[in-house]
Amino acid sequence: MHPLARLAQRFTVDWLDRADASVPPDIMVPGYRVHIGDVELDGLEAYVPATVGQLEQFPGLQLTVHDLAFTEDRLVLHFTEHGASARHDLRAAAWTGVALFAWDGERLTENWTQEDYAARRRQLADGVPDTVGTPMAAPWTTRPALPDPAAEDVVRSWLASAEPGVDGVTWDDGLTAALIRPRDVEVAEMFSAGDQVAFAATQVDGGERLGIAGLVTVTQGAVSGGTVVSDRHGLLRTRRSG
Repeated sequence: MHPLARLAQRFTVDWLDRADASVPPDIMVPGYRVHIGDVELDGLEAYVPATVGQLEQFPGLQLTVHDLAFTEDRLVLHFTEHGASARHDLRAAAWTGVALFAWDGERLTENWTQEDYAARRRQLADGVPDTVGTPMAAPWTTRPALPDPAAEDVVRSWLASAEPGVDGVTWDDGLTAALIRPRDVEVAEMFSAGDQVAFAATQVDGGERLGIAGLVTVTQGAVSGGTVVSDRHGLLRTRRSG
């Protein structure tokens, strides 16, 4: 097992699935930084209590990995979190996410994540959980892949106009309609592992901003499929408050 795959296993199984708050100091540096939605968490002293609060809301929460890819210094997970909410009479929900990680050769140092909180909100309201997608058969024995700068260039161009319903890419729960018509894109993090490209970015349309994270495949110079998760919950909340 590659040490970065082992860290991914400990992150998903030992930390989140088992809700073991003793794990983060073993797998993350003290200054571990998290960018999730429009929230910034700086250091384990901020990150661990915030995550424990989520785990307490969803006792017994599970994380199913659908795809995992990594290089020698970057990791990406496409996953679904699923569980029953103690704040909603134990109604269940399953919501997708994409998370990118950096590491220093020993521990995780930074994370960029988007989770489909809009889908979670819908399921907790109507009491009908979404189906959890097919798990990756053997994520922890994945081997690192070499970067492909040309594939990254394809995705950078694609992000400036990407929207749901094209290119064979699934957005969020598959029900998302175009919320903005992006005119520009700000890329916070991007890396490639073979023909797969992972990214965390913000699409911009005038004064509106939509955070996205994804893992897509590039075939013959074009995006040919994959997954994007957007912070549509945050964007819609901003619209309501405005």
